[in-house]
Amino acid sequence: MELAVVSVLGADRVGIVASITAVLAKHNVNIVDISQTVVKDIFSMVMIVDMAKSDVDIATLRRELEEVGRGLGVMVSIHHIDVFRFMQRI
Repeated sequence: MELAVVSVLGADRVGIVASITAVLAKHNVNIVDISQTVVKDIFSMVMIVDMAKSDVDIATLRRELEEVGRGLGVMVSIHHIDVFRFMQRI
């Protein structure tokens, strides 16, 4: 498995999950785990995804997810699981 962490944060609205997961599906990225919540109209979602069978690299996927996020008015980030774990140690 080649795991990455996708996070989404912004004002809640219809279509966030559908739009973000459509990008992942288009590139054959498998969602391993997902958690989402809405607190006082603020949407947050964290996904662990497997990029082992993806047809794009993480940088390309990041650009596409950020573009979709801008259209939705949310912030989207993706980091390789090792980078994410390292950032959490600091």
